[in-house]
Amino acid sequence: MARYRGPRTRIARKFGEAIYGTDKYFEKKNYPPGQHGNNKRRKKPSTYGIQLSEKQKAKYTYGLLEKQFRNLFKKATRVKGVTGEVFLQLLESRLDNVVYRLGLASTRQGARQLVSHKHILVDGKVCNIPSATMKEGNVISVREKSKSLVVITEALSTARYTKSAWLEWDGNLMAGKFLNTPEREDIPENINEQLIVELYSK
Repeated sequence: MARYRGPRTRIARKFGEAIYGTDKYFEKKNYPPGQHGNNKRRKKPSTYGIQLSEKQKAKYTYGLLEKQFRNLFKKATRVKGVTGEVFLQLLESRLDNVVYRLGLASTRQGARQLVSHKHILVDGKVCNIPSATMKEGNVISVREKSKSLVVITEALSTARYTKSAWLEWDGNLMAGKFLNTPEREDIPENINEQLIVELYSK
């Protein structure tokens, strides 16, 4: 499956946020990349440029390419509710993102790999589709023979998982439950979804 494989710190510096998590290199150089990166007299971006940047930030944050991203947005426009909020809810409801939120992987990229390599179960059955949309009541767990994987045990040992109102985690069973679609205030990502809606509405 196609996905971005380039330098991640450079992307984080571009947006001025550690969108891939803790990054010591980003902390050292938290200004835009390039020879003029630290120039305080950079040209002020246009409205379109701001909207485009917000869309790209969301794409890189959730690890989607343009076609996937646009198709998911189109799906959001067909769902009743505020399009921007529905769009973020669909992104958060993806299986790879839920695995990441549960703390089974330290990055969304790592979570996607766990799903693709069939280490994750949904309601007791193997699901190797990272983009699968989780629904209320779905139980996401680790396959029995995969529970001792170093990448999983290390991710869990960092205690990165924080209580989410829409997820429930049982450390003994190494399983989590998707309680409901998250509300906008429960989604911690610093994304202005309205700018993305405005961009695609042009």
